[in-house]
Amino acid sequence: MSEKRVVGVRFRKAGKIYYFDPGETHPQVGETVVVETVRGIEAAQVVLAERSVPEEDLSQPLRPVLRVATPQDLEQIEENRRKEAEALRICAEKIAEHKLDMDLVGADWTLDRAKLIFYFTAEGRVDFRQLLRDLSSTFKARIELRQIGVRDEAKMLGGVGTCGRMLCCCTFLDEFQPVSIRMAKRQDLSLNPSKISGLCGRLMCCLRFESEQYPEPSAAKAEREGTGADTAGTDLSGGTGEEASTPAEPGVKEGRADA
Repeated sequence: MSEKRVVGVRFRKAGKIYYFDPGETHPQVGETVVVETVRGIEAAQVVLAERSVPEEDLSQPLRPVLRVATPQDLEQIEENRRKEAEALRICAEKIAEHKLDMDLVGADWTLDRAKLIFYFTAEGRVDFRQLLRDLSSTFKARIELRQIGVRDEAKMLGGVGTCGRMLCCCTFLDEFQPVSIRMAKRQDLSLNPSKISGLCGRLMCCLRFESEQYPEPSAAKAEREGTGADTAGTDLSGGTGEEASTPAEPGVKEGRADA
């Protein structure tokens, strides 16, 4: 079985881990590296040390680590963070000018500042073609407008949950998993939406953590409570009779475009 040397990196805290070819760089865990991605040249943090992985487990071709970040790269990263704040202000003004129904969430410059990505939420599709042209003219760079879901918005912005701790999604969850109202029922939790919903308005991710340790609610218990088995409580599905659930939500939604 053929194996390939890889190193695991993250582009955001609690983000998904991606494998890259370390080449001759041999970066250490915690170091910042410069890598080549489909978006361009970007900086990432090493979270998994160099290791061998079967080639069939990898997405081919494996992109390279260009270098361990230099002092100049680190200065550029800090400068980009400052410029992202200014880019958000300008983009918000442009959105207001075009009277678009979209909420701006964040912005990312690639390390070489060749591309600027804006993240936003919206109820449906948004015709942002004129906005895209205005932003391209203003920033003199390739622009991408990326529509994300409410769970991804909470992950990017962060916050404090009802438990008093920072949100799981922005501290250690690298991927979203489906969450069902059945998991709350199995743990005999209150089905009050305000008690089992997170800041994003979806079912809390933590309902999944211990769900498998609980047995399925018995029909006898449900009958003693005067309800049908596994159908008791508040209908969170809007009265349709279907089981409410929070699906696994990908990071990219419809509405993506490049200048």
